[in-house]
Amino acid sequence: QVQLVESGGGLVQAGGSLRLSCAASGRILIINAMGWYRQVPGKQRELVADITSGGSTNYADSVKGRFTISRDNAKNTVYLQMNSLKPEDTAVYYCNADQVLFYDGSHSADYWGQGTQVTVSS
Repeated sequence: QVQLVESGGGLVQAGGSLRLSCAASGRILIINAMGWYRQVPGKQRELVADITSGGSTNYADSVKGRFTISRDNAKNTVYLQMNSLKPEDTAVYYCNADQVLFYDGSHSADYWGQGTQVTVSS
């Protein structure tokens, strides 16, 4: 199994920055894809950005040029640097790990963190 622990959320003024971190623990050999999603009340969870173990990235149009996703494969950790934050970025941000290969040769998919609140004031 995989446990994901997020950190770095908080309250920031518009135009400010935050950095989210998510560390995965377990008997993990490799995680193919890690990403960040966000959700506001009454709306579906949406992809913010994801990154493969090889470093390929994908961003939502709304965050391109402002957010940067990165990862440390040795630490099974993914980061989200969020700059030029806007009030519409306010949401609970969730870390996701997908296509996980374990040391015993088994594999599984689609793990979620508990979420961290990001609030951007205007």
